[in-house]
Amino acid sequence: MNSTTSSEESKKNQDEWKLGGDTEVHNDPLLDCLVLLARVHGRPVSRNVVRAGLPLVNNALTVQLFTRAAKRTGLSSRVLRQQLTTLNALTLPAILLLEGHRACVLTAIDQDGGTLSVIFPETGMGEEKVPIEEMEKIYSGFAIFVRPEFRINNQNVEDQVERPQSWFWGTMLSCWRIYRDVLIASLLINIFGLATPFYILNVYDKVIANAAFETLWVLSSGILIIYLFELLMRGLRGYFIDEAGQKVNLLVSATIFEKVLGMKMEARPKSVGAFSKNLQQFDSIRDFITSFSITTVVDLPFVLLGLLAIWYLAGPMVVVHICAIALLIAFAMYIQVPLRRAVQRTFKASAQKNAILVEGLTGIETIKMLGAESQLQRGWEESVSFISKWGAKARFLSNSVNHFSHFIGQTTLVGSVIVGVYQIYAGDLTRGGLIACVILTRRVTAPMNQVVNLASRYHHAKEALAALNNIMAKPVERPPGKTFLHRAHFKGDIELTNVSFAYPGSTTEVLKNLNLKISAGERVAIIGPIGSGKTTIGRLLLGLYEPTSGMVAVDGTDIRQIDPSELRHLIGCVPQDVTLFSGTIRDNIILGTYGIDDTDIFRAAELAGVTRFVKKNPLGFDMQVGEQGKGLSGGQRQSVAIARALLLDPPVLLFDEPTSSMDNKTESSLKKKLKKIVEGKTFILVTHRASLLDLVDRIVVVDSGTVVADGPTERVKDDLKSGQLSL
Repeated sequence: MNSTTSSEESKKNQDEWKLGGDTEVHNDPLLDCLVLLARVHGRPVSRNVVRAGLPLVNNALTVQLFTRAAKRTGLSSRVLRQQLTTLNALTLPAILLLEGHRACVLTAIDQDGGTLSVIFPETGMGEEKVPIEEMEKIYSGFAIFVRPEFRINNQNVEDQVERPQSWFWGTMLSCWRIYRDVLIASLLINIFGLATPFYILNVYDKVIANAAFETLWVLSSGILIIYLFELLMRGLRGYFIDEAGQKVNLLVSATIFEKVLGMKMEARPKSVGAFSKNLQQFDSIRDFITSFSITTVVDLPFVLLGLLAIWYLAGPMVVVHICAIALLIAFAMYIQVPLRRAVQRTFKASAQKNAILVEGLTGIETIKMLGAESQLQRGWEESVSFISKWGAKARFLSNSVNHFSHFIGQTTLVGSVIVGVYQIYAGDLTRGGLIACVILTRRVTAPMNQVVNLASRYHHAKEALAALNNIMAKPVERPPGKTFLHRAHFKGDIELTNVSFAYPGSTTEVLKNLNLKISAGERVAIIGPIGSGKTTIGRLLLGLYEPTSGMVAVDGTDIRQIDPSELRHLIGCVPQDVTLFSGTIRDNIILGTYGIDDTDIFRAAELAGVTRFVKKNPLGFDMQVGEQGKGLSGGQRQSVAIARALLLDPPVLLFDEPTSSMDNKTESSLKKKLKKIVEGKTFILVTHRASLLDLVDRIVVVDSGTVVADGPTERVKDDLKSGQLSL
């Protein structure tokens, strides 16, 4: 009888502390349809894996994001306007976009019976027969067609490796239609540009000489019409360039940031400040490509057209222009080596200066407490002085190019006039022809001056692109083409086999041939002296780093075969150093989750002790935490992190010093709740506090990266008390 009562009470406690966040809320029809189609095509994947890292709108997948999401599952997609009666059965299954932001999967069409076989994911009822007439009432007219992408054989992967530069130029090529329109507009602009010199030629040589006023009005009307068309073409060209710039900016910026967030931790740059500065350099690349180089490069071929016109009008005078162009090119080439050196040094020093700025702002409290302002100030001023020196040199060289090109333009004009006067008295050129050649001189030298000016900007853009290429070449957690194993459920068995690990840039192994097995539902504490590798074990379990050798497995599967987002969804983690983000308490608790209601949030907050300080604030869960959670105390930040870890009721809990900043009363309250919460879960506790060891049944002692003791809690505690073990 007592046994039965105890069992019922235990079950009651488990139900009382059971969280509701594990249940998927079906409020994302496109995502559900994609997951269903992925399963149909033999590429099963979870909802968390598909949406991880995507910029969801109201926590839901949009049509614009569908292609990116489908690509993660190895599928390609295309949105088309299509009538239901004209759908081809060979293109099925497909997704029908319905009114009211709904969607369904179309699996078959029965034209004779007038019905469609569809699946509405939100009902969970499987395939249904729906009359075509009924479906047309809610059908939006658009369908998404999906098919598996072709996979390259791994044996030939060396021949198919994508160069780091292709990420940028591939995006640029995606705008080729816009650039085609820019080219057409530039062609017309340059052809129209030839009208002015020939208009002047005819006015001087024909109209004035013969007092042909009717011809004057005809020519003037024609040139004004041409000017109107030129104005229209210039406006269109500017619009096309801006449109291309916007598109490239959106695509490339999204690609870069997605790369940064998906980068492996071991590939993370050492300096966050320098890294952020390199990311900002994309602006200089964008401006160089879209605003300056496109118009200049497009206009450059028409220099030849201007030279041909001068040769047609004045013959030998074209030699003056050719010599001027040659001098401009020679001077620009001569200046490139010192200019490149100055730009490179300025670029690197700017990154270093930004690193000092970021460190100073993030660590301002520590700097003030230690009185270290002078050291930071000295580093800042030295960086600024170095940048000023080499920046001044780069500007001097760039300005010298501009000044020289302006001088060459003036001398070319004078040379053309001198040669033209001699040609007039020799009877080889008319006065109107000389004026026309002078106008053409401007049109010939202007694009060349722009090319020379671009040379100085080129080095800035080149260094920025090299920095971004280096970032884009970094390894990521989800390499393109890699297929992860999908598992619907995890028990929570964890095993580390012969694991060794050293942090990037260090030759010292933090873990050395470590072996550890934790069964599902087991409650284990990992203790040891500082620097023994306790926190590192947790980082390896979360897949943040890969072991140098050995294997980390969950339920017998190497975690490198599990999608990182799915793995981290499995483990509720409270890190040693809690990081919060600007926003509200609510925002920080639900960070990284979807479809969570207020009941789940409040339950997790109550368990973690968040409600103890939230209810004292009139804003409640909407109270702001400040940048990096500076508006909360250390213990309050830990409470928020615990609520975040408990929210989804994961089968595995990993707590690393969860109460290190809490007072005894708060810790005691949390401890009582945790005893009930961790029942039936795999619970891993990393701690220095002996008071928390009552939560576990087993203690693992780690020292110098290896397990030195492993056994029941009471036995290990006795060994520590007797001196047989020491920390």
